[in-house]
Amino acid sequence: MNRIKYLVVTFVLIFLPISSFAEVDLKTGAYLRLRHEYWKNIFDQENSAKDNRNYFRVKSSLWGKLAFSDKVTLYSKLTDEFKAYAYYMQPGGKKRMNFDIDEVVFDNLYLDIKNFLDLPLDLKLGRQDFLSTYGEGFLIMDGTPLDGSRTFYFNSAKATWRIDSINSLDLLYIKSEREDDTLPIINKKTPHQQLNTSDEEAGVLYWKRDSVDNFSLEGYYIFKIEDDGGAGLQAQKTELNTIGSFAKYSFEPWTLKGQLAYQFGDYGLDDREGLGGYVFVDRSFKDIAWFPEVSGGFIYLSGDDASTSKNEAWDPLFSRWPWMSELYSLSFNGESGLDYWTNLQMWRSSLVLRPTDKTKFSLWYNFLMANEIPAGTSFSVDSGKERGHLPQMRLDYSFNKNINAYILAEYFIPGNFYSDEADSSLFLRTELSFKF
Repeated sequence: MNRIKYLVVTFVLIFLPISSFAEVDLKTGAYLRLRHEYWKNIFDQENSAKDNRNYFRVKSSLWGKLAFSDKVTLYSKLTDEFKAYAYYMQPGGKKRMNFDIDEVVFDNLYLDIKNFLDLPLDLKLGRQDFLSTYGEGFLIMDGTPLDGSRTFYFNSAKATWRIDSINSLDLLYIKSEREDDTLPIINKKTPHQQLNTSDEEAGVLYWKRDSVDNFSLEGYYIFKIEDDGGAGLQAQKTELNTIGSFAKYSFEPWTLKGQLAYQFGDYGLDDREGLGGYVFVDRSFKDIAWFPEVSGGFIYLSGDDASTSKNEAWDPLFSRWPWMSELYSLSFNGESGLDYWTNLQMWRSSLVLRPTDKTKFSLWYNFLMANEIPAGTSFSVDSGKERGHLPQMRLDYSFNKNINAYILAEYFIPGNFYSDEADSSLFLRTELSFKF
């Protein structure tokens, strides 16, 4: 009860316009997301009911933004995502059919300051998102990977130096907790919602050069510490340096983009080293009906060689999110950890069609390989390195600027990386979202 009182008082102090702040501009809004999902054989590729589920997810958010001037704003957002299960098998074969109201958490709470001290320096301090902010989310995207898409936030301090009209430099400090112990929570669960595999800390130096002559470039250095006591490839304490670059060049109707990063540091008492990146070529056809777009590319994430003491596995840092696949990001659970993208080669192609102004139809085909045969995983691994084939389909429809819907289907056909008894996996989602 004390936490609820504290939460109410906090929001009153933040968002109640009083006469002494007559010039303060207050904006508020809400977000509602309705999802239905069906999973089959996603975690272990075994044709059994133990990891199947059929359920609804309802995410709701309330946000408020106080502008004290055109340079200083305060933003806060509360979020809840509850789940209603029609079918969910727990370990031991017990069928679960229940309703979880879940927690109400501070999704965002930050102060945004432009032109600090009349310098070309911007500050953003507090709990904030970095969605699609850095290098297409290859290394920095989701600060809370283990609660799914309920939240994405980082507890962070960010300073942006606008060097000139096209160059900027961001300096970030990030502290991500295994569980949220920083801000109050309504209906805090026991056990508490886990957000990360371990407590994490990072410093980031990120340079961006805006597009000039259709060419943009980004470069970065990231130092991250992951505490021990986690699971998968986060069982030992990690101190890791990552240096890399992202580039994009558009020459209509073609676009070429790529990213490459190298990692080095310590994993427990051993060394850690990794290499990751991708390259894609896109082609648009604006003069053809339905305005088709095609894309093809290759993704590489190094894997750990079990025959050496060194850990060569790629560490996704803060990109443990379904950037290539909802289904396969979950399939990593028994290998390296949930959404822990590593030890992967992926050939990826796509086709996008727009039959109407409000409709978008996307198709992908992916062929997946492993670089190494992992040791000590929870599923049976054969002698091969062919992970399998993954076709995907998504249909988006926009009713208006505030209401959107989509249907997503993914089907994974396992290769000889898995046991001979491995079965295909299925992921289905239907979503309807509202912005107010």
